[in-house]
Parts: sequence; structure tokens; C-alpha cells
Amino acid sequence: MTSKPTRRGLGWLEVGRALARPKVAVMLALGFASGLPFLLVGNTLGFWLREEGVALSAIGFLSWVGLAYSLKFLWAPLIDKADAPLLGCLLGRRRGWIVAAQIAVMASLAGMAIVRPGGGLAAFAMLSLVAAFASSTQDIVIDAWRIESADGDEELALLTAAHQLGYRAALLTTEALILIVAAGIGWPASYGLLAGAMGIGMAAAWFAPEPRRIISGAVEATLWSLRGLFDAMAGPFIAFFRTHGHNALLMLAAISLYRLADFMIGPMINPFYADLGLAKETVGAVRSSVGLGASIAGVAFGGLSALRFGFVPTLLVGALLSPGSNIAFAAMALLGPRLEIFTAAILVDNFATGFAGVALVSYMSSLTSAGYTATQYALLSSFYALLGKAVKGLSGVMVEALAAGSGLMNAYALFFTGSALVGIPALFLVWLLTRRVPASPPATASSAKT
Repeated sequence: MTSKPTRRGLGWLEVGRALARPKVAVMLALGFASGLPFLLVGNTLGFWLREEGVALSAIGFLSWVGLAYSLKFLWAPLIDKADAPLLGCLLGRRRGWIVAAQIAVMASLAGMAIVRPGGGLAAFAMLSLVAAFASSTQDIVIDAWRIESADGDEELALLTAAHQLGYRAALLTTEALILIVAAGIGWPASYGLLAGAMGIGMAAAWFAPEPRRIISGAVEATLWSLRGLFDAMAGPFIAFFRTHGHNALLMLAAISLYRLADFMIGPMINPFYADLGLAKETVGAVRSSVGLGASIAGVAFGGLSALRFGFVPTLLVGALLSPGSNIAFAAMALLGPRLEIFTAAILVDNFATGFAGVALVSYMSSLTSAGYTATQYALLSSFYALLGKAVKGLSGVMVEALAAGSGLMNAYALFFTGSALVGIPALFLVWLLTRRVPASPPATASSAKT
């Protein structure tokens, strides 16, 4: 699609009117569906596994199923250029793939509820891998729908904020409310309940308008020719480096390190709470109250900052905020399970994560080019997560190694402090971006987006 000219910022009244658009409501629900499986095969799963007596090292290794989210650029070209079997004819390319992926997520989460960790850890891990693969495929298409449906950079920022708000609501459901529910009905029933909640995303996909086709019939006709395959696989990468020139490597480096500190501590947060003696109900209650408010505030401030000040300055603020929660968790490890410290840590963590999430997603979305939306965004989001997800699989080994010489709680404190220092290189790279890249996307880049 052709974007409308970009203005420097929106007035508050215009922002309010834009948020009432039906497209934004659809984006909220799709964002919820996108975020729902993420923690169920990631950090929340660690709480369940730790209560079942699984070792920290095994929990860390199992987090590697999340690498599916970072390798999705490998099959994104197929999603970009081909319709989903059966559903593609009925619903269109984007909506067809969304629903197909949602069905697979629902089935695999239900399977995890049936098998359980005690029924065989290998089979349980395989089901979580299928859920992660289907969820990452859903992300590819929902991101493409969001970018292709946006009528200009202003609406793109609004849809991105709506996506992040829905996404964060799903994360709070799967990291907070599920703990309260699991304390009452158990982990398997809780996973089965949330498998059914994928129906929210299916309803949203039904009402979502299919974006305008962005590739010609001639290109589709040659998809499986050698030239078509080369264009599908290599074209997005060539187009990205051609568009951004010598800044492309700096952009990719900044993106790859931006959330590394958060990724490193992810698999250990819930086992840390279990080892610290925090009850599931307490964790869930604080996350669903203080955490919810902080997340909404972070997403709102991040979206408004992107609208009024541009993507890159917002990215810099997010890089400053992100490591703060790591220090708060280190303080918890040293001072014990004090409610006020835990509440402060959740407040900082959720606000920073919400703000930085909008900042990064808005920035990455602004870098995509016409014809390669899904693949280029998958490439960027893979760079954002690949290093962090590779490193976080060793987090359990790191904590166990530190515990051998200093005790478990001291080991957690050292681990969290060290992970906060990992955020310094990302801050430096984003600062370089502010010096070398305009604060707002130039009109030429905006008009090139789909």
C-alpha cells in the first residue's frame, strides 16, 4: 500500500478518535492471540516444571523451544508468497495462515495439558515445540497483517500500540492470572482453559479485513521457478541492505542486543520465585494488579512517544529503562521475599517491558519494504531474539554454577546483576542510531512500505 505523508505528531483528540477504529479493535484481539502461547511454552512453563522438581539446567535447556520464534524467517518466505492449504481459499492469504496457526497452537497446548511433565518430559517438550512453531508462524502473519493494513506511519504506530496492548494483556494472563487459577484447579486444567482462549484470535481473524494483495499474478505464477524461489528467499535481505545501506548492519546489531538482558533472566524468574518461597497466588495477584497497570502505562507511553517524537528517540528511552528490573530482582534475592520489593520489581519490569516493546516493534515495522513485509519483519524480529534465546538456554547452568560457590540466593543476585550490565552495549548502539538515522522515518521509506 502507499502510505500517506507523515506528520510530526498527532493531537490528543486525534489519537482518541483513531483508537476507536474497528481495525484497532481487531488488532487488540490478534495481539492477544499472538501473545497467549509465548509464556505458556516459556517462562510460565518454568514455574510448572520447577514445582514438579525439574532441575534448573533442564528448565533452561527446555527454553530453547523458543528458538522457533527466532528462526521463523526461514519459513516466512513461504508464508509471504503462498496461501495456507484449504483455509487460504476461504479466508485469504493472511487470514488463512492466521487461523491455521491458531488451530495448531490450540491442539498442542491441549496436548500439553493431557500429557503433563510427569507423563514423559520428552513428549511434553515435543508438544511445546509444536506450540512454539505454530505460534511463531502466527506471529509472522499477524505482523504482516498489521503492517499491510496500516494507512501511513501514524496508523502503523497506533496499530503497533494496540498489538502490544493486546500482547501484554495475554502475557499478564499467562504469567499472572494463570498462577491464581493453577493454585485452585492445577496446571493441566489451566493450560486446557487457555488453549480454548485461542478462540478469541480466531474470532478476530474472521472479522479482520484481508489486506490488499502486494504481489502481482506474474510473481505468484513464478513462485516455484528458480527465479521465484531466489526472490522469495534472498530478495528480502537484498532489499533491506539496498534500502538502508551502510546503516543496515548497525540497525541489525542494535536490534539483536536490545532486549538481551530481559531474555537472559526469563527462564529463571519463575523458578526464582518458587525457590524464594513466594506463593503462586501472591505472584499472580501482584502481576495482575500492579503489573497490569504498569504494562498499560508502558505501552501507552511508548506508543505516544513513537507518535510524537519518532521511533529512534523512543528506542533510546526503552534501552535506558529495560535493565532496571534486573537490579530489582537482584535486590529481592538478597533481601528475601518482601512484598514491597517484589511489587516495585514488577512495576519497573512491566512498565519498561511495555515501553521498550512498543519502541522496538514500531522501529522494526518502519524498516520493512513493499513485497517483503512478512519476511523482512520476521528477519528483524529474529535478529532481535536469536542471540538472547540462544544464551538464555544456559541460564540454569549459570545459576547452578554460581550456587556451587555462593549459595542459591547469592547466585540469583549475581546472575541478575550481571544480566543488567548486558544492556550497556545495546544502549551505546541505539545512541549511535540517533546520531546517524533521522528521528522519524523519511517520506521515501514511508511510501515504500506496504
